[in-house]
Amino acid sequence: MIRKIRFWPVRGLIGLVSVAVCWLLNWMLPGVRTAYLFFPLWLGYVLVVDAVVWTRADSSIWSRSRKDLVLLFCFSAPVWWLFELFNLRTANWEYLGRDLFRPLQYNLLCTIAFSIVVPAVFETAELIQTFAWTKSFRSGPRVPATPPVFVALFIAGLGMLILVMAWPTIFYRFTWTSLVLIFEPVNYWMGRPHFLQQLRDGDWRTVVSLALGGLACGFFWEMWNYYSFPKWIYHISGAAFL
Repeated sequence: MIRKIRFWPVRGLIGLVSVAVCWLLNWMLPGVRTAYLFFPLWLGYVLVVDAVVWTRADSSIWSRSRKDLVLLFCFSAPVWWLFELFNLRTANWEYLGRDLFRPLQYNLLCTIAFSIVVPAVFETAELIQTFAWTKSFRSGPRVPATPPVFVALFIAGLGMLILVMAWPTIFYRFTWTSLVLIFEPVNYWMGRPHFLQQLRDGDWRTVVSLALGGLACGFFWEMWNYYSFPKWIYHISGAAFL
């Protein structure tokens, strides 16, 4: 059997250069360099991962639909601004250096930076799904996709969100889970794709890949943030030692 030889796509080369240059400058330049280097650094990451996915699977978000990839960027910014809104109550993180920018300038730069979150996680999740070991998650526990289950998920998610807003120091951990539980039934009721379409058949590959994709991106977010400026720092009850 002859294996098809794939050449590294141009977008992958551009991504590698972007990551190498922006990573170096972000850690070495003085001043507020991260405000302008965060997006090209992470755009490079997205392009590199997409190129790897295409090389391994003959398909990627870029190759299937560049429009969809652009829409991920557009969707990402308001999603993360929602978490920033929650953070006004939980106060789990703050940004050092935000006082150096005018409000409009700060909000614009943040919006550009936040636009990279969803594309990065989705691209990484697709990369994870190209590995053969993820096939073992095709036959997992089945979750019934019945109307009562969706109602229960919505009530649980809404309850978690109320707990976060009422006692943020104790229940801040629900910030992330609550929205998943709320929007899962909302997507079902609106006729949109949702996790239980696959979980009812025991297929956990999408859920696991997205979870691991988030963890992988989290590693790079925290690593590249370490010597950045502006940068974020945490105020998390019970986890200050980290």
